[in-house]
Amino acid sequence: MKPPSPGPLSRARLLTSPSVGPSVVRELERITGRPAGSADSAGPDDPFVYVGDVLPDALRTPRLLWFHSVNAGTDALLTSGAWPEDALLTRTVGRMGERIAQYTLGWVLAECQSVAEHTAQHARAEWHRLPSELAVGRTAVVHGTGRIGSSVAGLLRACGVRTIGVGRTPRALPEGFDRVVLAGTADENTALADARWVVSTLPLTGATERFFDTARFTAMRGATFINVGRGATVDMAALRNALHSRTVRRAVLDVLPDEPAGPDDPAWLLPHTVITSHSSGITADEDVVTDFAACWEAVTEGRVPALVVDTRRGY
Repeated sequence: MKPPSPGPLSRARLLTSPSVGPSVVRELERITGRPAGSADSAGPDDPFVYVGDVLPDALRTPRLLWFHSVNAGTDALLTSGAWPEDALLTRTVGRMGERIAQYTLGWVLAECQSVAEHTAQHARAEWHRLPSELAVGRTAVVHGTGRIGSSVAGLLRACGVRTIGVGRTPRALPEGFDRVVLAGTADENTALADARWVVSTLPLTGATERFFDTARFTAMRGATFINVGRGATVDMAALRNALHSRTVRRAVLDVLPDEPAGPDDPAWLLPHTVITSHSSGITADEDVVTDFAACWEAVTEGRVPALVVDTRRGY
């Protein structure tokens, strides 16, 4: 991916989607030095930069120089229509890694301290001692070794948890991990068998759809599965069977294949499972502004932003 050429960028309109709030729009105008317009205000020949959550079909044209997503996940953008050739795509990460890491650690420690069981006892006005478990020395296997996966691994590791990353391609050891193994190898199966917690931070791509299947869940020996990535990376029927057979002890699902989940969604009936409402890493306005500003600085200097998305790979 290459940044837009200086000429077209200098005369490009700044357009924003209705999801972008007024305070963010004002900051975008300040950063770019130009007024912002809505999607329908672009002239037929104007090049434009668009900031938003979705890209309307009418704007999927060669006039799009750059789309900055206010979200970290871009799979919906890339699967809802053909991506304009040569259009730059960047995303917002902000402090999402920290938020998701704290969410993950919170559920890990809640399980170690039997929080759910204590809460249930309190509701029944019962007094029974419940055992606690030390997280120190246990193993967490984190699928996805990018920014978010590294943040999750780093916080768990700071609490004495051994962290093993699972990636698709060989690379230098990312921050936060004790070691990294390759997906689909015997090393991954061994790691899953040793895991107390298995955490998914995977994006949704053609290669990760239903990545967590019967084989992977069977390889787990009573691990708790935490999904903070994308819901469609999980074969839900395979997860249900694993929860019933207890190869998966518990599941914490912040994401589901179909969202929002209606009251009749079968996911609510999964045993030993807690579902949260895609809230582990909610993007804040300051995240959008900070990340767009960094991308704008890079683009105007002719550099590829660090938050660029490879539209062919999907992340």
